[in-house]
Amino acid sequence: MGSSEWHIEKRSISPNESPSFRDLANLEITSETGSLSIVVLGASGDLAKKKTFPALYHLYRQGFLPPDEVRIFGYARTKISDDELRSRLHGYLVQDKDASPEQLDVLSKFLHLIKYVSGSYDSEDGFRLLDKEISEHESSKNSSEGSSRRLFYFALPPSVYPSVSKMIKACCVNKSDLGGWTRIVVEKPFGKDLESAEQLSTQIGKLFDEPQIYRIDHYLGKELVQNMLVLRFANRMFLPLWNRDNIANVQIVFREDFGTDGRGGYFDQYGIIRDIIQNHLLQVFCLLAMEKPVSLKPEHIRDEKVKVLESVVPIKDDEVVLGQYEGYKDDPTVPDNSNTPTFASVILRVHNERWEGVPFILKAGKALGSRKADVRVQFKDVPGDIFKCQKQGRNEFVIRLQPHEAMYMKLTVKQPGLEMSTVQSELDLSYRQRYQGATIPEAYERLILDTIRGDQQHFVRRDELKASWKIFTPLLHRIDKGEFKSIPYEPGSRGPAQADELLEKAGYVQTHGYIWIPPTL
Repeated sequence: MGSSEWHIEKRSISPNESPSFRDLANLEITSETGSLSIVVLGASGDLAKKKTFPALYHLYRQGFLPPDEVRIFGYARTKISDDELRSRLHGYLVQDKDASPEQLDVLSKFLHLIKYVSGSYDSEDGFRLLDKEISEHESSKNSSEGSSRRLFYFALPPSVYPSVSKMIKACCVNKSDLGGWTRIVVEKPFGKDLESAEQLSTQIGKLFDEPQIYRIDHYLGKELVQNMLVLRFANRMFLPLWNRDNIANVQIVFREDFGTDGRGGYFDQYGIIRDIIQNHLLQVFCLLAMEKPVSLKPEHIRDEKVKVLESVVPIKDDEVVLGQYEGYKDDPTVPDNSNTPTFASVILRVHNERWEGVPFILKAGKALGSRKADVRVQFKDVPGDIFKCQKQGRNEFVIRLQPHEAMYMKLTVKQPGLEMSTVQSELDLSYRQRYQGATIPEAYERLILDTIRGDQQHFVRRDELKASWKIFTPLLHRIDKGEFKSIPYEPGSRGPAQADELLEKAGYVQTHGYIWIPPTL
């Protein structure tokens, strides 16, 4: 879609209102009257180079950032020129040897939308200069005062969020009386426990209203995660099955086949629970376990997520297994006495009518034997099994989040041939096969576009963040004090053997002899 095709349909949305998903779905992809300034704070860092700027580039290529309205500003302490930043970004956006002349031309136009401002994160001088540059852009686009839009993306460590928020509030907030707005996007981790998260939320909350704050968790931008509400509430077949009467257990699993790769010192401050389970996997848990919202309005969806989080009972000691891969402490940046888990398997239990008695197993680990993230909903055994096939495995509904996005249902069917024997097979929806030619957007692309549109459905609300930290903070404090020990495990393995024992204790029945193979095109 070229920029010339953009069209605005005027709407009466207040400056910081979050329009409903349905409203957005029924609108043409439109622009607003005011100019749009996107500021990437921490522009010289890895997150900005590897995720934020590539997402902006892909949105630009697809016509979502019209060049006659948009300007992108990089801000960081590093003293470099506009051209130096553009040169640093070039290789992260396009590989020249694979690029066509047309792609290189588009890239060049995108890079020239970027302007760099150098300054400190805790003094007004740099931010006043940034405001001056943004204001000049707005004037050049003839934006009426009060109609311009400013988006600040914090590609920064959380330790500087409070000072940067103060500087933006003091120096860079625009007037919004004619439909304009100022919004901030903050990256995880949102604190290290309940107290620090609440402190951070309070500091930012004094400066910006909740509708202006977008706490980004990129897992909520993944295609199969966004599909979960549709699967659950748009398909009649799941409605009567999705409860404790039919489901035996649910697994939400994240595996990486590599270790900390030079980031050991940073990772050691957080560990696998803070890094993956408390945010990414817990968000998936919410979508699987929540009740049907009143509507698709962001606040109605987030209300239901908070309700299910508040229904989680305290985690039991005997339903946790922690691990640390052998060789983790060889990293010189990791303390020799580190107890930080690189693997964790935790059972959550929900005290409500739908889920009483159903274990939700959240498992994540580094340096394991495979790389994948999936959801595995295992159903109970068939009562009165006349085929004597329970040993082959139960029915399972599997959602493969990455890699090879897919959904498949494991079923027991008759083995082809003259004998009446059974075998496990699957009903399979593999995205690469079914949706050939369709591009699955990167999570950051979706979420940045949502912030521009003002849709907070896929972002974390403050009370949701508080409820999630309440679940894990007692366990995390015990780990930090050394009261809960990490078990060594061999790199390339499944993790500690105790994790498989916990899985068996939770009632999961392993399928033997069945392996899902992604279909070929």
